Amino acid sequence: MADPDGDRDCSVLVVDDDFMVARIHRGFVDRLDGFTVAGEAHTGAEALAAVERLRPDIVLLDVYLPDIGGLEVLEQLRTGRHADTDVIVVTAARDVETVSRSLQLGARQYLIKPFGKRDLHDRLLQVRRLREELATRGEEAVRQHEVDRFFGTTPESAPANRLPKGLSAVTMESVVARLRELTEPCSATSLGEDVGLSRVSARRYLDHLVKIGVVRVELRYGDVGRPEHLYRWARA
Repeated sequence: MADPDGDRDCSVLVVDDDFMVARIHRGFVDRLDGFTVAGEAHTGAEALAAVERLRPDIVLLDVYLPDIGGLEVLEQLRTGRHADTDVIVVTAARDVETVSRSLQLGARQYLIKPFGKRDLHDRLLQVRRLREELATRGEEAVRQHEVDRFFGTTPESAPANRLPKGLSAVTMESVVARLRELTEPCSATSLGEDVGLSRVSARRYLDHLVKIGVVRVELRYGDVGRPEHLYRWARA
């Protein structure tokens, strides 16, 4: 996967006051291709110093730190020289105030502890994909549905949040993005070729999108055999 700055891995700073938890999260990152751990920090002050020294692309930021709280760290990042550093908040905090404040301060993702490797991997890949896409757009104008996707405000974000077991949120984003681009209905085979899936796998994603009502299925009858299923994004 290409990186905004070339072919190098996306660097991640792990911030958690619990050394064991930090080690677990570090292991999650190390096992994901295209990402590398830039370092660890266990206090807010260490986190700010590490960002200054290491210039990571992404910070996995705990909220409960012994000196400077994670939200204060996030606020300082947003108002300082490293405002372009993406932050994924990783915390046991479930209260509305913390979630709301994290959003206001520009956290890219929010993960509630405990979480699994796949949960973190999906968020990291989503953030990296957004970084890459924005970096390659330059001065090019974007369409409204693209801006909505960047900010997670369109219906296409909902399918990724309610996926059945075995479906990937990152792959679902690719499927949805391709469907929205098409002006004509497509088959599972052609969609699979576009996004790098087998026909069977593409059909699973399409069937889920049909089930939740964001994709329509049409039948095309030929001279012989079963009708072909064609799929079209159902929302303007």
